[in-house]
Amino acid sequence: MMNALPPLHNGHAPFTLQQLFREALYAFEEWDSELTEPIVTHEGRIIPISFVFEAMRECTDIVPMNIVGAVTERLTKPWEGEGPLDQMTFSTAARVMRVLVRKRLLANGTADLVAVSAHAAEDQSRD
Repeated sequence: MMNALPPLHNGHAPFTLQQLFREALYAFEEWDSELTEPIVTHEGRIIPISFVFEAMRECTDIVPMNIVGAVTERLTKPWEGEGPLDQMTFSTAARVMRVLVRKRLLANGTADLVAVSAHAAEDQSRD
């Protein structure tokens, strides 16, 4: 399913993937009592938000400040970026959000789809 998302180009995400990240973040914010993981859509395909965050793990683009605030307000410890402007990359934001999704899924007793698909891919490569 991750190959349904646009790829990174030398660490840079196309605008459509950055927009999906923003939509996935908003979907996470709205995720209250539902047991299932929120989704976003891309080109008519339904994508779990964890797949979007996973796709951005290697993105070196700088996150806009409004998104930085949306990510850091969920942290239990204060976040400090490297450099004078405390800039955050999409990679850092994606890793934080993946952990938060994983925690929520574990608390709800729901399967982590990224982990399940990664294990399935490993099993296929061994066969």
